[in-house]
Parts: sequence; structure tokens; C-alpha cells
Amino acid sequence: MMMSFTKKNALRVCAALLLGLGTMAINSFGQPTYTRPTTASPTPKPYVQDIQVQPTTKPTTTNPTTSATPLVNTIASVSPAYPVLNDVAIPGYSGILVETLDGKTIVDSYSNYAFNPASNVKVATAYAVLKSFGPDYRFQTSIWTDGQIDQNTRTLNGNLYISGRDPMFNLEHGVNVAYELNKLGVSTITGDLVVTDNFAMNYNMSPVSSGNNLLTVMDAGRRNAAAVKAWQNYLYNSGKSGSISLIPSVSFGGSVYVQPMPSNVRQLFTHESAPLREIVKVTLCYSNNFLAERLGDMIGGPSAVARTVTLGATIPPQEFLLQTSSGLGINRVTPKAMMKLLRALRVELARWKMSFADIMPVAGIDKGTLEGRFDSDFARGSVVGKTGTLGNTDAGVSALSGEIGTRGGTLLFVIFNQKGSVPRFRAFQNNYVSLIQGQFGGAAPVVYSPVALDVRLANTRILYPDGRARIN
Repeated sequence: MMMSFTKKNALRVCAALLLGLGTMAINSFGQPTYTRPTTASPTPKPYVQDIQVQPTTKPTTTNPTTSATPLVNTIASVSPAYPVLNDVAIPGYSGILVETLDGKTIVDSYSNYAFNPASNVKVATAYAVLKSFGPDYRFQTSIWTDGQIDQNTRTLNGNLYISGRDPMFNLEHGVNVAYELNKLGVSTITGDLVVTDNFAMNYNMSPVSSGNNLLTVMDAGRRNAAAVKAWQNYLYNSGKSGSISLIPSVSFGGSVYVQPMPSNVRQLFTHESAPLREIVKVTLCYSNNFLAERLGDMIGGPSAVARTVTLGATIPPQEFLLQTSSGLGINRVTPKAMMKLLRALRVELARWKMSFADIMPVAGIDKGTLEGRFDSDFARGSVVGKTGTLGNTDAGVSALSGEIGTRGGTLLFVIFNQKGSVPRFRAFQNNYVSLIQGQFGGAAPVVYSPVALDVRLANTRILYPDGRARIN
């Protein structure tokens, strides 16, 4: 299968020819063909997880005329219908906004101030990727070769190539690639394993490390216990435990290299991830920073995420400033802006007949950051939201936003706590949400049919070049 000619590859080829550093040959179509490098691919520098910016001493306001009074133990502006909430002291530098679905304000405390939302940024990233790609989008990891299969010896005489940017490509998927190759009659590959520079496996940003991990996982003789367990769990969660008895295995004669895709290759098959909605659900449930950054990269990084949010939710740009797609480091968002994002997300999800519970953790039910919160018999399943925690940045940050189920109806809420003890902030959030529910007749569970996260992620499939698809 012939690959399209790109400017990027052309520049690489010209550089190699002019400087004499490459060993690639140019075929009649102008594309490089693979020649094993004389030295191994270098390991890239570690991925920087934080932004080295000094935090401000107090929240910045989006309104220059707003008083800069310290936000310590503040009393919120509460609807007269709920006087009990007036007596609650709010700790730290905090912003809170609680509204009914029809827009009636229940609580408003410094909602026009900008705070660090921590991992609530992941809600923005989720909104941006779902709006851009849709919930049914699947990441593709394609498997190619420049060789031929000898069915008599079950040998692929040539190299194997892997291209793809699936952030959820893990140990079990590497074993699955070996299984598919075994089905094609391949147990041994004489050449190298070549991966592209955007390939990541098992939450590792390094394509070199990811390639080496894949080579090891595919070979049953080198496969570690973690990969064996991941494969067994995958078979169980996908309902394949009883139908696959063989132990997948493919061994390589060569090594691992990171190179662009050459032209003289043909596609063997493509591994497709679980749908994007399931990946987003896992990202938000476990608040996975790696996944959030990779998802944000899909649309151009944090600035593109912020732009998508401000345009889609009609938010002034100065109220939604992002430097990461995960919430690590220094980000600034006002509670009012976060509330607008929640409403825009509800509208976007409704287009696909989805709700917050389809992509966010349901407290007391789903595994992850809300697993042990709001989990009493009367409150379980009544809060759907996203947590946020930064122990040191901005002197301690804890955030929680989403929806609250009550007997009097559903409420939307945003709580940004900053500059204080994270455990104290969490205790406040738990008590405050419960108190709000009490003002509306008590907690009420949201409509939700739970599905284990591992089962959601097992919904992968294999595509063949002739268009056939097989659900794993």
C-alpha cells in the first residue's frame, strides 16, 4: 500500500541527502524506504508534568473594580429561599456557584474571581475532544510490513511497522497484536520492529520505550506477569475467555527503531481503540494526566482546548486561561466560566443522547476519584462530577464541579477551593453538597446503569484492509 508524499518526509529526505547522515534510499515516488539505522534511536527527555510559573498571592479578578478583599472564611451570597446556607463559613480562597438547571442562582461566592481549577481542566479537554471528534471516534494503530509471510515456517521475512497515537494502547493490546499476527500465520519476524514517533504504549510518552515494551509483550517467552494478567483480564472483560485458548507469541530477530513510515509497505490490519466516550470516562474517573494531555494534543494542546471552550460556551477568554490540558500547573478559570462550560457540555452530550454520568465518575459507584465520596446509602449515586487536587501548587488546591441529584431536581455546581489544606477542603465540599441536598428534600440518585471501566475499554476491534471488522 503506497503512502502519500508529505512535506515533512521531503524535508527529512533532503536533510539526509545533503548532510550525509541518513542511509535511506529514495524510490521512484520520492518516499524513503527503510534501512536499519546504524545506531539505536535516542531516548527523549522526560516529559515535563508541571509548569514552572510562580503562582499569584491571591486570586485574580476579571473585573478591575472588584474588591481584592482576602477570600478567607467568606460568607456566600445565598438565595433567600435557603437561609441555612448563609451560616456556612467557606474556607480558604474560594469561589462557589450553585444553580438550578433553569439558571436560578442558589449560591454565589466570588464566582467572578479566577482560581486554579486543578483537574477540572479535564472537563474542558473532554468537551473539546468530544465536540471535535464525537463520542464514537476510535484511535487507530496500524500494523504494516515490507516483507512476505512464509506459511510453511510461520515466518515474516521482513520488518514490522507500527503507526498510531492511541493513548489507551496498553499491554493487552500488544498481546492482541501478536494474536492477530498468529492468525495470519506469523510466529517469527526476521527483521526489526519500527514504530513512528507518536506511538505510545502503557502511558509512556517515549516511543523508544514503548516500542521495546511492545516487542517484549508480543513474545510469550519474554512477557512479564503484568502483561499476562492484563491479557487474561482483557479476554474476560471482552467475553472471549472461553474462545481463545492459544498463547499469542511473536518473536523478533531484530531490534526496535523509531522511524517515519516508508513507502514500500502494505497494511496487515489495524487495531482500533474503544470509542472515545469510554476513554473520556476513564480519563475523568481516574483523573489520568497522561490521557488528558494526549487527548488535548489531538486538537492542538491547551490553547486550542481553551479556544474551543470559550467559543462553544461563550466565555470571555480572560476567564478561561489554560497552560495544560490536564490541570497540572498554573491554570485560571472563574466559577462562572466553569458553570458555562458545564451547561455547554450538557448540550453537547444531549446531541448524542448522553449525560454527565456517561463521561464523569458517579460518586460512590464508579471506580476512581469519587469512589469513596458521597457513598452513604442515601447519597450514593447522587453526585456526578470531576475532582481536582494540587497539593503544593497555589498553596493547595481542591476543586469539585458537576451535578447534584436532589428530590427537588438536579443542580449544577462549581466549588473551587484554593490556598489551604486539601483534606479540609474535601471535608467542606462533602458537607456543603450534603447540606445543599438537604435544602432540596434530600439526595436523589441520577439515572445511571453502571458498566465497569475495564469492560468499557475492552470494546476494541480489528479492521482488515478489505474493510472487514471484527469486534474483540
